[in-house]
Amino acid sequence: MTAPVGDPQSGSASTAAPSTNSAPTNSPLRAALAGFVGTTLEWYDYFLYGSVAALVFPKLYFADLGPTVGTLVSLATFSVAFVLRPVGGIIFGHFGDRLGRKRMLITTLAMMGGATFLIGLLPTRDQLGVLAPVLLIVLRMVQGIALGGEWGGAALVTVENAPAHQRGRYGVSMQLGAPGGQLLSSGLLGVFALLPDEQFFSWGWRVPFLLSAVLLLVGVYVRFGLTETPNFQRLQRADARSRVPLVELFRTAARPTVLLTFVQSGPNIAYYLFTVYSAIYVTEQLGLPRSWALIGVLIAASVEILTMPFFAVLSDRIGRRPVYAFSTVFLAAYAFPFFWLADTRQQLWIWVALAIGLGIGHSAACALHGPLYAEQFPTRIRYTGAGFAYQACSTISAAPAAVVATALVNATGSSAAVSLYVIGGCVVSLICVLLLRETFRSDISG
Repeated sequence: MTAPVGDPQSGSASTAAPSTNSAPTNSPLRAALAGFVGTTLEWYDYFLYGSVAALVFPKLYFADLGPTVGTLVSLATFSVAFVLRPVGGIIFGHFGDRLGRKRMLITTLAMMGGATFLIGLLPTRDQLGVLAPVLLIVLRMVQGIALGGEWGGAALVTVENAPAHQRGRYGVSMQLGAPGGQLLSSGLLGVFALLPDEQFFSWGWRVPFLLSAVLLLVGVYVRFGLTETPNFQRLQRADARSRVPLVELFRTAARPTVLLTFVQSGPNIAYYLFTVYSAIYVTEQLGLPRSWALIGVLIAASVEILTMPFFAVLSDRIGRRPVYAFSTVFLAAYAFPFFWLADTRQQLWIWVALAIGLGIGHSAACALHGPLYAEQFPTRIRYTGAGFAYQACSTISAAPAAVVATALVNATGSSAAVSLYVIGGCVVSLICVLLLRETFRSDISG
């Protein structure tokens, strides 16, 4: 018996099953694996820059600005990529909806891996002068455009190949790439951070960037054998592709686009507090070893990988909205206790604080982003809609998070303002998720 499903445009009930066809398809497991491997490598490159921007770049590329301003400017270069992520979402979303998902995924992976490798070779300010930070920013911009196009395609490959009513279960695979990439980047950087300062700042920080070339080859190999998703193949055969997806998006799906642009506000702010600003807070405000924060993020990312599948499967049973709402409420309630645990200056409690924040609070939201975004749009504008809304949300809420947190603590001398900042973002997220249409039983094949 077929369970009732909602029409993705009207929200009305329907029992229609997706049409079958003889075109080549991917197994859900293979599509999930391709999504996981590719996004893990993309996020590895992306987060590696964030950690090094907090610990290394202020000294090697922005030292002439002083420690505080140098750190803020370095973190601002990390945020530059966020501004261009919606641009990548629009560009690759357009061609992904017009030409297909697969080619866009391989292109974005090559762009990200190439830019990361070149950062590992980039001379310092002392060696190249002012051109060094300029080139650093340019390469960061390439990373932003690449990730902006990557996420939407990876979400669609996993979600559109998943069985009906199991899109959360399979869709979480590409979202596991976020903590997976964080795990790889923090793990490698944490190992090299154990080197004496002279060696670490001379060459140690470069090695994880250079290793991206090897990881890039793995990602391209895994993705190259994919076929287009059944949804897009049906669209091609019917010659029903949108001529200008972005225009159609705002003409026919403005409401979900706006809501999805703000729904991640709380989880995004909290995430970059845990993964980027924590290194600054632990080293500069608490005066503790940098390895404590890096290893703490490593542990927290490991916990998040274990808990995300639980929340994804739960969303297939009770819906996306209640699970996502739990995340926003939990993160708001945890905003002050996180700093209370960190301020103990005890290594164990710092690790516990990060593990709870990522492994419970952020995990419940992050696990759902693939299906949550993809299910809100019809196939013909899904790449553009999901990619643009997701990346615009990151630009608005995630980009300034670490910089704002640093500025708030420097201005007030207290972490309380940062906690209130997190709570404000969570309130916005909760309102948006309650206004979104529930889609966990919707038919998205049309």
